[in-house]
Amino acid sequence: MSQHTILISIGSNIEREHYTRQSVIALKAHFTDVALSSVYESEAVGFNGSPFYNLVARASTSLSIDEVCDALKQIERDNGRVHTDKKFCARTLDLDLLTYDDVVTRSPVVLPREEICHNAFVLWPLAELVPNHFHPETKKTYAQMWASFDKQKQRLWPIEFTWS
Repeated sequence: MSQHTILISIGSNIEREHYTRQSVIALKAHFTDVALSSVYESEAVGFNGSPFYNLVARASTSLSIDEVCDALKQIERDNGRVHTDKKFCARTLDLDLLTYDDVVTRSPVVLPREEICHNAFVLWPLAELVPNHFHPETKKTYAQMWASFDKQKQRLWPIEFTWS
């Protein structure tokens, strides 16, 4: 089976230390070669809520895009995530597939995920974790994209995070 490289954004603003740790344990159970960015704290975007912890994980998998998305949704549900129609709301865990190799598609999900270009809490961890990877559509590296990003738009900062 061929291996695919996936990038996943991780976010939590409810019991965020606990759920951030749980997300990584679950990702390591589903995928191989899991690597992590630093953890960042950011203000809630799109709604009035508690600050988030955000990071990005890189992993390898032989699963299809559909199967990866199903696994991420199951991890969210296993960690108390209640899916609602509201896009912007508090959550125990938010796992989003950002990229799957260099696939560009609209179905079963939009890849690469559009928020890569718009959200500092996704782009900064990406630029740290995989600075020389190229975005499949912009053809710029994540480091280049972060260097030209308007950093006044959203506030976030790296934090010391204890994994155990």
